[in-house]
Amino acid sequence: MRPLILIPCRLASTRLPGKPLAPIAGRPMILHVLDRAREAAIGPAAVASGDDAITQAVRADGGTAIPVPEDLPSGTDRIHRALLALDPGGEHDVIVNLQGDLPTIPPALLRAVLAPLADPSVEIATLVAPITSAEEAAAPSVVKCACAFPEGVEVAPALYFSRAAIPSGEGPLWHHIGVYAYRRAALERFVALPASPLEEREKLEQLRALEAGMRIAVARVDHAPFGVDTPADLERARAALEGASAAMAGQGTAA
Repeated sequence: MRPLILIPCRLASTRLPGKPLAPIAGRPMILHVLDRAREAAIGPAAVASGDDAITQAVRADGGTAIPVPEDLPSGTDRIHRALLALDPGGEHDVIVNLQGDLPTIPPALLRAVLAPLADPSVEIATLVAPITSAEEAAAPSVVKCACAFPEGVEVAPALYFSRAAIPSGEGPLWHHIGVYAYRRAALERFVALPASPLEEREKLEQLRALEAGMRIAVARVDHAPFGVDTPADLERARAALEGASAAMAGQGTAA
């Protein structure tokens, strides 16, 4: 595999306007996301930028930003448009879609999302983590995946995604983490498909792929990273990353 990480990013946000450029430990949030992508060391990383201010911030830091139209319908469309500009010759055969609001995502998760693609029949890979509370299970903002992991198995087919707590009955529930790895041909097919009925009903883009018969598989990880959607989330990210920066500075002083 020759992965490329693409981070779709734009300033429009109803709950936290301008959040990609919100400062965390003295740097815009999008640069922390780009740092995590680089730390994964699975391939090059770039930002699919829907705004000039984001493009300028990334390039000023030495990163790669590919301008894309701000009015594209989804982040997946943005990474596809950036891919065509960045890699027209098809050097990269796997495209990792990393959301631009995950500044604290462990780089190991970006390595883990590639695992399902070891099966050549899997077209799209993504991640799940165990749901650990009734509140998490009931929250519509937490997307659940219907999947099952036999003893000792870390990768499983994704049968359905929903905002409801699925499946019913006794057993674990799985929190879907919105990081995807697409085979290049699967990404090309996906963006050419029209929105599907279940996608529109659940407001979940990945159902378009399932309704079209595409195969999605999930790798299980221990914990779901938190996304920055609200001012409280931003303060949580600042506490985590500023604390990490302070600890590293202290180690440097001790050395």
